[in-house]
Amino acid sequence: MNEIVSFNGVVQIGLVGFTGLGFLLTSLKRPQYGVIANLVSQMFWLYSSYRAWREADQIGIFITSICITLILIYGVANYWFWSPQQPR
Repeated sequence: MNEIVSFNGVVQIGLVGFTGLGFLLTSLKRPQYGVIANLVSQMFWLYSSYRAWREADQIGIFITSICITLILIYGVANYWFWSPQQPR
């Protein structure tokens, strides 16, 4: 069966796209949206790093991805749930 786009291709596009979008939004002074985009990218990072760990024994990448995911979850909670609303 000839696939147009493979699952791995979708993962790689999502990984680069959402990570880049997160950095772009953060640099455009929209960190509250940047952390959300980066958190979405983490599902692609976690999948890729898990495969790297299982296939090439690269556990450091997987542990780093888990740590960054936890930091981003804290960032989302900090910007969207814990911060007081300021007038714009």
